[in-house]
Amino acid sequence: MIPEGIGGWLRRRALSSGESAALVFRDREVTYADLAARVERLASALRARGVSPGDRVAYLGNNHPTFVESMFATALLGGIFVPLNTRLSVPELGYMLADSGAATLINASALEPSAAGAAAISGGVGRRIVVDDPEEGDPVQVAADTDDYERALREAASQDEPWPTVTLDEPALIIYTSGTTGRPKGAVLTHGNLAWNAANVIADYDVIGTDRALLISPLFHVASLGMGCLPVLLKGGTVLLEERFVAPQALRSIAEQRATMLSGVPTTFQLLLDDPGWAATDISSLRLLTCGGSPIPARVREAYEARGLAFSCGYGMTEASPGVTMLPSRFSAQKAGSAGIAHFFSDFRIRSAAGGGLAALGEAGEIETRGPNIFREYWGNPTATADAFTDDGWFKTGDIGFVDADGFLFIADRVKDMIISGGENICSAEVELAILAIHGVTGVAVIGVPHERWGEVPHAYITLAENATLDPEELVARLSMTLARYKVPRTLEVIGELPRTATGKVQKHVLRQRYGAEAG
Repeated sequence: MIPEGIGGWLRRRALSSGESAALVFRDREVTYADLAARVERLASALRARGVSPGDRVAYLGNNHPTFVESMFATALLGGIFVPLNTRLSVPELGYMLADSGAATLINASALEPSAAGAAAISGGVGRRIVVDDPEEGDPVQVAADTDDYERALREAASQDEPWPTVTLDEPALIIYTSGTTGRPKGAVLTHGNLAWNAANVIADYDVIGTDRALLISPLFHVASLGMGCLPVLLKGGTVLLEERFVAPQALRSIAEQRATMLSGVPTTFQLLLDDPGWAATDISSLRLLTCGGSPIPARVREAYEARGLAFSCGYGMTEASPGVTMLPSRFSAQKAGSAGIAHFFSDFRIRSAAGGGLAALGEAGEIETRGPNIFREYWGNPTATADAFTDDGWFKTGDIGFVDADGFLFIADRVKDMIISGGENICSAEVELAILAIHGVTGVAVIGVPHERWGEVPHAYITLAENATLDPEELVARLSMTLARYKVPRTLEVIGELPRTATGKVQKHVLRQRYGAEAG
């Protein structure tokens, strides 16, 4: 019997589309039949190593077929998959391993130093499986007590026992999302959340079985996983995996692999446009461009429109698996800057900041959303979970928006002071805590400031103790030891005093105005 959760998707798809290509990686095709077989062998290997329903299996690596295999194998066993951001520092990774309670870690050999260090910090990882990929770089020394991924698959016993019963209500993923406290929270997404989000994508973007989706964004982000990979595999299309985003390679892949779908953030589309090979590349196979993170700049939108392509922009978050709204491509120019309308099986509303009721048309307020794609809870954090929902069950996004007369959503601001840099979420509080740990720093406020390439980058305002000094290069070096590089402020300014309210809260809107005045 095939499980009803996402772990059974590949076996079900193999029955009807077994010889069709599920994945293409480095010009090598993997059929649905072969992918389903490898997933089941991996699941057998994991079960032999003690993985049971509810256990957490973490993965650290770039886009690779083994990411997909590990996710589906974990789901087949009723386990919970924990994808880790490869750009994070060792302490950050160690925190996530410890917080999730992952006892098994699968990692790319190229990231062995980070994996070993993070596993040691977590104190709970007892099993490590290393994906040895010679094409990723020079051989890396791995610990003697690790398993080799391919050997584990070859030696896996044949499946004699039935797979566990896994329902749509059970957890499938823990994906860490930045929060206002400075510590990331693990959003628990169920099998049903992922299935309904995939249904939304298929319904709203007309995904078909012959689509070929080029994934240039990392799968450890829910946007690439939920808006690209899972819906296309559910529909029986082909996922074209790029290890990492490199504009010239992405353009070659579009032309050579005849990609029909491309998802990204404004920065990636801008980098493709600015690449010298843009004008000469055959992109005629593309039919669907989806973009999230922030609005598409007019220059970029118009350049793609000149080549017959329109964007379907959207708004979402990890807790929504991730889609909340989408802007149909036919409205990309007419409703430029809008995040669109609710996904087919989802809904949103605007809570008025004035009186607590629902906002009127055009009135700004907090965006709330609900639907079968909304996450279940924050892992091990019932307080944060309770705070995240209204009494009648709507998820409070923390973002400010308004709806126009036609029912289209526009994002006005971010309550959580989140900085979005090149598609990466940066929690300002996390960066501030790291800076405050530096001797001589008495206060700090980090804001996002405009950047031509990345959309925005962190900028720090810092106050110092009397007679203390701060070397910007030393600050960058210190922060890079504990934070991912993209979180480290590109610029900083030492000021005498931070603007605060009567209760002592830093007034970041004042700092944003100050930066704008200074920049102007």
